[in-house]
Amino acid sequence: MIGVTVLGATGSIGVSTLDVLARHPDRFRAVALTANTDAERLAEQCRRHRPRYAVMVDPEAARRLGELLADMPGRPEILTGVEGLEQVSALPEVGYVMAAIVGAAGLRPTLAAARAGKRVLLANKESLVVAGALLMQAVADSGAELLPIDSEHNAIFQCLPPNFSDGLERVGVRRILLTASGGPFRDWPLERLSSVTPEQACAHPTWDMGRKISVDSATMMNKGLEVIEACWLFGTDTDHVQVVVHPQSVIHSLVQYEDGSVLAQLGNPDMRTPIAHAMGWPERIDSGVTPLDLFAVARLDFQEPDFARFPCLRLAFESARAGGTAPAVLNAANEIAVAAFLERRIDFPGIAAVVEGTLEALPRESVEGQGLEFLLDVDRRAREQAERLVQAQAG
Repeated sequence: MIGVTVLGATGSIGVSTLDVLARHPDRFRAVALTANTDAERLAEQCRRHRPRYAVMVDPEAARRLGELLADMPGRPEILTGVEGLEQVSALPEVGYVMAAIVGAAGLRPTLAAARAGKRVLLANKESLVVAGALLMQAVADSGAELLPIDSEHNAIFQCLPPNFSDGLERVGVRRILLTASGGPFRDWPLERLSSVTPEQACAHPTWDMGRKISVDSATMMNKGLEVIEACWLFGTDTDHVQVVVHPQSVIHSLVQYEDGSVLAQLGNPDMRTPIAHAMGWPERIDSGVTPLDLFAVARLDFQEPDFARFPCLRLAFESARAGGTAPAVLNAANEIAVAAFLERRIDFPGIAAVVEGTLEALPRESVEGQGLEFLLDVDRRAREQAERLVQAQAG
């Protein structure tokens, strides 16, 4: 029986993870479930999955969770704060850690899981964007397994040979083709983008996701962050990663080889597929996903991304090439800008403007030899600068 910690259990990835876990009660058990503030939903999950630990980052939400579970026989031990997240990520009875906390907030527990030698199921791309060198070194030092959960990176993982860590060129890979839906505004006239509402940005045409990642998909910042993630996961650079807009979201990514072959992974747009793949790997286990019907799909379309329409994608490529602290600044500024857009403080094009302004205001610094506290300080300074730009836009 494999013990599992689910970081971000109440989010869309966490809910899908628990669905897959429940389909295999003879194989997996939930040891710890965590959430930020949603005590009601976490209480429901605790009653169903009966973990040993429950973590609420927010102390008031932890108190509320205790009240909700007061009458539960064998109720879980309730922990709080980032320290609680780190504790349940490194428990000896835990083999797998689903890292599904959105944003840079997931960095510390993801690192804790890697340092403890766990199988890290990585849905928190920001950990690699902000601290790629630290996380990859922690994996190498501890012997942890790092398996991607983002559908695109999981698809690439499935299409690569087992020895891809020897170097993509050595195993005959020419480039990685990272697919993107293009979001809900890929065909809108550019002049209409200033009128986009949060509700429209969160209405993704093919995926059911949380609000922040839905906005990131609409700006294609999500794809830009995934480019940086792919470079770390597969030991490559932006010259060997191409973004391909594929509106149907059926082909989740492709790998092009030197002999002319192109391998692709296809499936219905349901995150339970990559979750089940990573939980069962190297075996295949049931995910509950409806099989793909190619006759119903009927057609597959592909487009080049428009960098004028999606300046966030351009900024991500530029940050990846610049290296150093640029990706961390990019991510922090984007988190502030997206939150401001969702609060209706800035308009949709203002997201890219805040990110670009923050990158211009904070000079790139080297991260060589630097630790986590340095990167967290960069993150803090970038958020402060981005908030100043938001306030200037808001007038």
